[in-house]
Amino acid sequence: MKKICTLLAIATIGIACKQETKDKVKVASEAVSTDVIESIDSAKLKAKEVIDSSKVKEKAKELVVKGAEKVEQGAKKIKESAKK
Repeated sequence: MKKICTLLAIATIGIACKQETKDKVKVASEAVSTDVIESIDSAKLKAKEVIDSSKVKEKAKELVVKGAEKVEQGAKKIKESAKK
């Protein structure tokens, strides 16, 4: 009789814990999914910053090339005016 009561008590605790465990697992999975979403968002922002900085570098290179061309044109004009 004691064994039966003990088994019933353990079974009752086991059944009660299952629901609590399911709830805990659900809460934990929601927390993990929230963390994953946040990390994805931060990764997107970092990627955008890198892409934007690379675009700035490309534009800066273009400006340097254009500036160098203008300097060369100015130097040619000065040389021509010096020859006259």
